Amino acid sequence: MSELHLEITNLSHHYGDLTGNEQTLNSVSLSVYKGELLGLLGPSGCGKTTLLRLIAGFEKPSGGSIVFQNQIISSSSYILPPERRGIGMVFQDYALFPHLNAWDNVCFGLRPSKGKARANWLMELLGLEHLKKRFPHELSGGQRQRLGLARALAPGTSLVLLDEPFSSLDAEVRLRLRNELSRVLHTCSASGILVTHDPQEALGICDRVAIMKEGLIHQCSDPLEILTRPKTPFIGNFVLQHNLIKVSQKNGSCLTSFGNIVVKPHLIKGSPNILMVDDNSIEIVPDPLAKGIVIGKEFNNTCWIFRIEYGEEIFRVSSPLDSAINIGDHCELSFVNGKYGYLFPGCITCLLK
Repeated sequence: MSELHLEITNLSHHYGDLTGNEQTLNSVSLSVYKGELLGLLGPSGCGKTTLLRLIAGFEKPSGGSIVFQNQIISSSSYILPPERRGIGMVFQDYALFPHLNAWDNVCFGLRPSKGKARANWLMELLGLEHLKKRFPHELSGGQRQRLGLARALAPGTSLVLLDEPFSSLDAEVRLRLRNELSRVLHTCSASGILVTHDPQEALGICDRVAIMKEGLIHQCSDPLEILTRPKTPFIGNFVLQHNLIKVSQKNGSCLTSFGNIVVKPHLIKGSPNILMVDDNSIEIVPDPLAKGIVIGKEFNNTCWIFRIEYGEEIFRVSSPLDSAINIGDHCELSFVNGKYGYLFPGCITCLLK
């Protein structure tokens, strides 16, 4: 295993007086290894940006500690100033100096003796060498984001924090830049922590992904582990866009509204109450008298993804492009025989009938 670079232990945080205020982070523990790109993934308000600000030194924790390169940099009683941490940060809005050109932005705060050589190397690495004299307003969004990354890496920082750096870019530029990120960090011998709410982005480029909700980390694993062994229904629903179906127990069998479940009895521990299935595991059966209503239809390259309102729940179901199903149609839902799902708690593999 690679050398430990950053270690977060039982980190907690809240804004203002805790009385009447919920904790934004609740005993979070996390590690980052040298050369690793770690993703922080979660919905808005889950605490991922607050965690990034705590690592940067912009916020003070109410409990726990942060250790960077074997040195405590944050605890409830001690805060190392941000400028002394040796940690770079790339902001969503770039945070460039508008009155300085690209070269001066990268060189800002560097020692004249060593800084210029590294600044030159970084601008060449990021394809900015021909734009040194341009001001931020004269650069495209992708160029400004590259410039922000160059400035964060210029002091020789070994850890870079990236707060949703690609969210304001168009699709083509976003794909190109996020594919370049790992290469740039590797070339600079730097680690990175990437905050995003886009599962495809996190799973596509990060070595490991920590998935957060309401100030807690639900799972921190490599992308394959998350895809094949999600630890909680939230991960399956938020990250994988899978359907969550209520399960009832009767005479030792697991029952749902859409069909039967076959599971080996020795695998069941406790009482599973949630079934997770993907959009290919349910089929739409048109029926003008059924309770299901088609409320949305989305083109997805090789199929349609329909959103079905079924009682108080909404499900995602894929269907061939030649489907004659329209918004407003009534339908019943049933399992596709032979498909697999997961029962929770426990992430137990089961067969659908």
